[in-house]
Amino acid sequence: MTQSDLQAVENLTGAYATLRSEIGKVIVGQTEVVEQLLIALLSNGHCLLVGVPGLAKTLLISTVAQVLHLKFSRIQFTPDLMPSDITGTDILEEDHTTGKRMFRFVKGPVFANIVLADEINRTPPKTQAALLQAMQEHEVTAGGETYALEEPFFVLATQNPIEQEGTYPLPEAQLDRFMFNVYVGYPNAAEENTIVKMTTSAATATPEKVVDADTIRSLQQLVRRVPVSDHVISYAVDLVRATRPHEQSPLPYVKDWVSWGAGPRASQFLVLGAKCRAILEGRPTPAIEDVRAVARPVLRHRIVTSFSAEADGVGTIEIIERLLADVKAKE
Repeated sequence: MTQSDLQAVENLTGAYATLRSEIGKVIVGQTEVVEQLLIALLSNGHCLLVGVPGLAKTLLISTVAQVLHLKFSRIQFTPDLMPSDITGTDILEEDHTTGKRMFRFVKGPVFANIVLADEINRTPPKTQAALLQAMQEHEVTAGGETYALEEPFFVLATQNPIEQEGTYPLPEAQLDRFMFNVYVGYPNAAEENTIVKMTTSAATATPEKVVDADTIRSLQQLVRRVPVSDHVISYAVDLVRATRPHEQSPLPYVKDWVSWGAGPRASQFLVLGAKCRAILEGRPTPAIEDVRAVARPVLRHRIVTSFSAEADGVGTIEIIERLLADVKAKE
């Protein structure tokens, strides 16, 4: 890293503390969720937030957009939502001066910096797939024309893990597009007391804008320039390969409990997430511990468990915890 990059890392550490402070004016607790969300944003990745209703998932995302001074758009996914409701549609217009009619493309809500896909599993696969091109290529094709999305571009989707009636589980290919699967849990007793006090009084907190779109783009480029040692990359790759039951000499419980393991995109996101976590804490290069810290949100939605795991009452988190204990870094 150059001297200017090192200075940028130092500046980012200060900005990160300010970001956390401003988000904390509205969101109580959820420190790990906020950290993972900001890591994904600065790594140019998308997030899937999973949690029961009432845990401020939507409020958190809109607050982050406000603090980052980004254009925010919310799409409420419903069974009758159509792909054009997301991407936009062509409308027929008449030119009053010439009398000619022509089609004009009206951009949909996907044309924003932060797109909240609320309850993404409530809409059929055809509409879910409308987000695929936007998430991967950062562009939208409609009516034979391709429109680039404004950078930075993030899709932050929410899911309710309780109600499964009338839902359409995301296909593995689309789940893999999300960098992190972030679990949003209940607040503790002290946090819940604070939440009730804040939300039942007349006072309202307004977070200040900390960084803008240009700054975020430069920080995303900074994350890419962070050097990472070979042994950290090897550890990330070994951890991902250990999730695959069809590898040579797989771990016995992986062979029993896993149908399909994580692909190479998981290794990429482990390294990117580790890089971002390191510089957010003011360190110029990531360590093994940074990879381990982002392993759960990266791998949680990329491991497909078998019937044996279901019968034994074992979920992906239990498998990831055992992998983190068993896979050792090479000397």
